[in-house]
Amino acid sequence: KFGQLCAKVCFTIMLGVLAYALFVLFTFAFAIVLLAALKWREEDGKGRVAVVVLGDIGRSPRMQYHALSLCREGYGVEFIGYGGSTPLKELVDSPNVNIYNLTEPSKLFKGGVKHIYFAVKILHQSITLLWTLVFCMKKCSCVITQTPPAVPTLCIVWMACRLKGSKMVIDWHNYGYTLMALALGNDHTFVNVAKRFEALFGYMADRSYCVTQAMKKDLATNWGIVSKVLYDRPSDKFRPSSLKEQHQLFVKISQSVPEFGASVSNPRSTAFTTLDPDDSVHLKKDRPFLIISSTSWTEDEDFSTLLTALEGYNNAASEDESLPNLICVITGKGPLREYYENIIKTKNLSKVKICTLWLSSEDYAILLGSANLGVSLHKSSSGLDLPMKIVDMFGSGLPVCALQFNCIDELVRHDQNGLLFTDGNDLSTQIQGLAINFPRTNGTLNRFRENLKPFQSLRWDHYWKIHVLPSL
Repeated sequence: KFGQLCAKVCFTIMLGVLAYALFVLFTFAFAIVLLAALKWREEDGKGRVAVVVLGDIGRSPRMQYHALSLCREGYGVEFIGYGGSTPLKELVDSPNVNIYNLTEPSKLFKGGVKHIYFAVKILHQSITLLWTLVFCMKKCSCVITQTPPAVPTLCIVWMACRLKGSKMVIDWHNYGYTLMALALGNDHTFVNVAKRFEALFGYMADRSYCVTQAMKKDLATNWGIVSKVLYDRPSDKFRPSSLKEQHQLFVKISQSVPEFGASVSNPRSTAFTTLDPDDSVHLKKDRPFLIISSTSWTEDEDFSTLLTALEGYNNAASEDESLPNLICVITGKGPLREYYENIIKTKNLSKVKICTLWLSSEDYAILLGSANLGVSLHKSSSGLDLPMKIVDMFGSGLPVCALQFNCIDELVRHDQNGLLFTDGNDLSTQIQGLAINFPRTNGTLNRFRENLKPFQSLRWDHYWKIHVLPSL
């Protein structure tokens, strides 16, 4: 008993010493941060802005556009996010842009309990983001961050802004908790906590932008957040492609995708174009109808809808000679890509070829400017955001068939600049109507392209100068 008593006393003393040590350490760290914060607040952050995206910088076009516009107006830009895809060349080459690549969370716990991995991931993200914002970069006049993801981004950015005396600006692309609900369900505890987290720190921001009028109304009604609508607009690189650009891209793609390749009888040709002896390019009369769809291969896009539509088209084209052969290109990276690629391999389609590609941003823009029709399967987890892929397609003068959802009519106006569909059969009928007798002129497609010209005239940079620059 005496030995047990001694052990308990020793254990208690050790706990006391440990608690005291932690208290001293915490107090010391708090004092250092407090003193540093006083110094940071004395710094002049004018002329510098931080842009934060807790995701792949190269796959975050809207945040890259923010950074580019800031850079062009003479601001120094601190761009924080994850590596992976290559950012826009102008950002990488600019002396006014510092890119901070955060370290990825360890995958050590990924194969274990999901809740433990999630906790470790959030803790790692919180520490690395806070350290970068507070200690690795100079004070900025404001920090522009996107949501989603909201957890832990909004909390960490708010803390850093309070410490350094910077303004916190949120660019609402969607609601993070609704994306979480796709995997966990609306009633899950994590989803409810994430929703309250997003509402709380969203309300504490100094300024907010959002992507639709519907989201602006929802933010104000449900969370009391005042925001300004900043619609996505295309950058200057999205435009109709020249025949020479088309031919060069098709030749490049044909090296990995045989369906784009040159015929044996004429190696200077592709499935769509021919290079003449004088080096001029013309479109082939028997070229396929080219459809493009871009995706992040996530749960908020059901590609079985597109596969159903293409199967329906294939069946119709097998019986109707006025319907041309069709090539459908699906671009992007994401978790469900392999799943759908395996399904595509099982399809036996004689009139339709389906290709999955990952292209550079420059090649992607040229492909959009070369296609005949775009397809969007985005249905929005919240029903309040708009797919940026359609903005890029419209900027390239490419008409779109888009899945119908709550606020899509803020971008796609049915039978004016595109068509809206509800299921795969509906989409199949629309594709047949737009592709019939191709490559002869299709009055509907031409009308859509003509109606897109006013949209093409207003680009991101000019739009940003009107709506964002005055408030910086």
